[in-house]
Amino acid sequence: MLEMGTGFTLFYAPIYFVNKVGLSTTAVGFALGSASISGIAGRILGGIGVDSPSWGRRRTLLFSAAISAIGSLVLSASHNFTTLVIGNLITGFGLGLYWPANEAVVADLTPTENRREAYAITRLADNLGLGMGIVLGGVLVTTTGSYRSLFIIDAISFIVFFAVIYLAIAETRQPDMRQSQKTQHIASSWMSALSDRPFLVYIAINIIFTTYISQLHSTIPIYFKNFVSVGNSGQGFSETTISALFALHLAIAILSQIPLARILKRFSHTVAFTFSSLFWAIGFSFIWACGVTKTDNLIWAALALAVFAVAITSYTPSASSLVTDLAPQSQRGVYLSINSLCWAIGYFIGPPLGGWALDQPRIISDRFWLGFSFSIIIILAILQYLNRILPNNIKQD
Repeated sequence: MLEMGTGFTLFYAPIYFVNKVGLSTTAVGFALGSASISGIAGRILGGIGVDSPSWGRRRTLLFSAAISAIGSLVLSASHNFTTLVIGNLITGFGLGLYWPANEAVVADLTPTENRREAYAITRLADNLGLGMGIVLGGVLVTTTGSYRSLFIIDAISFIVFFAVIYLAIAETRQPDMRQSQKTQHIASSWMSALSDRPFLVYIAINIIFTTYISQLHSTIPIYFKNFVSVGNSGQGFSETTISALFALHLAIAILSQIPLARILKRFSHTVAFTFSSLFWAIGFSFIWACGVTKTDNLIWAALALAVFAVAITSYTPSASSLVTDLAPQSQRGVYLSINSLCWAIGYFIGPPLGGWALDQPRIISDRFWLGFSFSIIIILAILQYLNRILPNNIKQD
């Protein structure tokens, strides 16, 4: 339900605030990226709360849902750049609280050998909700033209999520009575995590990947709407077409999530990351082709989003599993919080960068995607180093 509400707004917010409210793509990109600023604070506090005996996973999730609902209501009333930023700051803080708690609950309830598949099932549920939200959101916008109602529906989804947690979810954090854990200082826990060299290398990789993923949710919908020329009309894809394309993307993600997790479970985490990075390069090349060609744009767009689906589903379960493998159990919240901070940083970099690129001359806007394709050379080099320094027991996991 939570992701279904997010699906209502995720792909349509950039289009609405650029084409209906009249803000520039750079301004909208900055406003969307501002959610990551407050998201950093949310993720830090979420990580502390997750490991805290007085807060734990459940209470952190409850606060996340309540704050996110308020943020969505502010966005529903937004009519200028200032209120757009305020709404995104509130929403970003709420979502920042959510991710460390969510992933800690999955880790608590899953044995190590099944962890990749468990995270794959979690992503499957996320994608199912997003898919339903995108499709229904596209239908609602096409039939009514009311973008603001999407944000109200998003707020309702957070309220329902709050009720489900309050009524049906028990605390999963296991109390640890060892004195060394009782006296461990929060700052020392964070310093310990940030001195873990394999984890630091993974952080660099994760920031790059999340910058890629942010383009799907911020820049690509606007690019499809305003930059792709369909036939001789000079018009981009309609909202209905964009909705259908992202529904295809999520359908492939849903169908490939579990099979890919089972296949890649036989290989190391770095192999899964390499597989994902190659698919990202191919997908960004297809986005470039979609923008520069005058025919078959829809085919190139569909191919790109299909490839991106495989890139994401091959990466995210292995990424969460690697973080959980690296983290001592008593510091699981801190490690997952830092992992989630990578998403905040990636989403802070990605939307403003994409918005800036789309405000440049057309040649830069188009070649922007080729730049992402070639950037995987950096990822492959970092992955070689990560593979050398990972502990042997994790390499063989």
